Amino acid sequence: MAPAKILLRERLAHALEDLRRDGKRIVLTNGCYDLLHLGHVRLLQQAKTLGDLLIVAVNSDASVRRLNKGPERPLTPEEARAEVLAALECVDFVTIFDEDTPIETILALRPDVHVKGGDYRAEELPEASAAREVGAEIRILPLVQGFSTTELLRRARS
Repeated sequence: MAPAKILLRERLAHALEDLRRDGKRIVLTNGCYDLLHLGHVRLLQQAKTLGDLLIVAVNSDASVRRLNKGPERPLTPEEARAEVLAALECVDFVTIFDEDTPIETILALRPDVHVKGGDYRAEELPEASAAREVGAEIRILPLVQGFSTTELLRRARS
């Protein structure tokens, strides 16, 4: 069932045209989502409350490797990460992007709101100008302390 919610960016952009005409407010967030944890789930649930549709853009395996998350990352292949996210009730669509930043995804999908976790500041986001270009509001949501993939991996190793 969940894979029906996983679309290529171009196909998703086309599907959003009709939804946008129907007045739907589109929320976009992005990340690696290598090990889904409570921090991710709470951020996604909060993000969903900011609009009608929540889209999660997932970094491809190649993109995760370029982000220098560590030699063993990603732990989970992109298709599996996308399917786990798509299984969440609060997530309406998932797309995978291969670039290092979600700039091209923002320009293609034109969300009303772009959401990031509290470890970022809006003015420091590489995609901030793209979000402004499409008229998206940038929202930074608070992190759940003690939950990050890097921290969970560190604890598992020790």
